[in-house]
Amino acid sequence: MRTEALYKIAKKDNITLDVFALPECKSLCVNMDNRFFIAIDPAVLNSNADERVCLAHELGHCRTGSFYNLYSGLDIRQKHENRADRWAINCLIPEKELNKAISRGCHDVCSLAEHFCVTEDFIKKALKLYKKIDIA
Repeated sequence: MRTEALYKIAKKDNITLDVFALPECKSLCVNMDNRFFIAIDPAVLNSNADERVCLAHELGHCRTGSFYNLYSGLDIRQKHENRADRWAINCLIPEKELNKAISRGCHDVCSLAEHFCVTEDFIKKALKLYKKIDIA
């Protein structure tokens, strides 16, 4: 999926996207009364791949309703992060496309990240999700 398509998803879903200085992170999203807001700090993004991964991850929170409550001792933050990552991975790196890339010669994390225009850490998450451990 192209980066523009991610922005179209946000627009279609009426998700407000804005640019903010975020001293603690690259991006974040908020659910306020079932209205979603995504903030991205381009000053701390390292590349187009970084932008794609951050935006897809935040859209994953919105699309799956994976928001955690900081004040609830019973809520598990990682569960929501994993769900958002899973959505983003399925969006940016469908398993069928990953298999095609591998069969066409992308046999390491670096080449796969470049092929899909995502970060190496994100490719590692995808490989783990799809159980392609022999590459990771």
